[in-house]
Amino acid sequence: MVRFADFHYIYLFILLPLLITFYFYAFYKKKSLLKMFGSLGLMKLLAGTTSRKRQIFKVSLLLLGFSFLILALMRPQIGTRLETVKREGQDIVIALDVSKSMLAEDIKPNRLQKAKHEIAGLIDRLEGDRVGLVAFAGQSFTQCPLTLDYGAAKIFLDIMDTETIPVPGTAIGEAIKTSINVFDKKERKHKVLVLITDGEDHESEPLKWAKEAKNEGIIIYTVGIGSIEGVPITENPSEVSKGFKKDKDGEVVISKLDEVTLEKIALETNGKYYRATPREAELDKIYEDVYGMEKKELASLQFTQFEDRFQYFLIIALVLIVFEFIVSDRIKMKKEWKGRFE
Repeated sequence: MVRFADFHYIYLFILLPLLITFYFYAFYKKKSLLKMFGSLGLMKLLAGTTSRKRQIFKVSLLLLGFSFLILALMRPQIGTRLETVKREGQDIVIALDVSKSMLAEDIKPNRLQKAKHEIAGLIDRLEGDRVGLVAFAGQSFTQCPLTLDYGAAKIFLDIMDTETIPVPGTAIGEAIKTSINVFDKKERKHKVLVLITDGEDHESEPLKWAKEAKNEGIIIYTVGIGSIEGVPITENPSEVSKGFKKDKDGEVVISKLDEVTLEKIALETNGKYYRATPREAELDKIYEDVYGMEKKELASLQFTQFEDRFQYFLIIALVLIVFEFIVSDRIKMKKEWKGRFE
């Protein structure tokens, strides 16, 4: 089977009819110019060493060489081979808090955008690890199942916002519960959960589910994003005139980072807690820990890869062009014509 890796170069064959037309015109013009000097038969006798057949042969060599050059550019691939591709790494689920409190602007532009930027950076660091996404607020659901397609994971990440989960609140326990279900139940290791939130849980028993995660062999890394002092939550960040979210008593809601809860969750599963920093140093530390863990084979794929054979077409093209350069358009005359004075 033959295929071409750069098939679009086939359009260069359009130049062949133009070259043929050009050479036909050149031969015709040359013949017309000879007529201007005298009888065509006499001109042929005077230029008897020039062979029209050889000239046509040389042009044919050039055109054929040009054709093989185009074929070489198209990168013909002939034959196949089997390769085994193995990926080793961890199963990593990233749970992102998309509650309204993540709109707080103590980190610019806001907590949610900062968190999404950190997650994208972590995905970019991964090599061979499967990654999944969980979105949570008052409820949680799997935004992206475990995948090796990092591009697809980042697309799912981009569309996550505070409208993703209609139920308000921050149920960290629910996020851990959903994340547990994303992992393979048969495995008891090679599982990492990265939980990114401002840590203000609303009665979802996060420590209970952290213990359950530990029983499933999951190590949880928590990343706290926001300030301990707290800031008001922007109600409508897209509007020019921004207002702040208020509770039922009309008081402005202040969102604070709950580091204590996040530390307890991480320690329960032998993980670590980090606070988000502008330079994202916590990502490097998490990645270093994950990279140093024992890895498992996540995929073993046999696929057919075509072998490049453009070299042969290129060699043929060069031989034809060199041969055209060597071949003369003149022939040896058996007897030189001396005109009527012979």
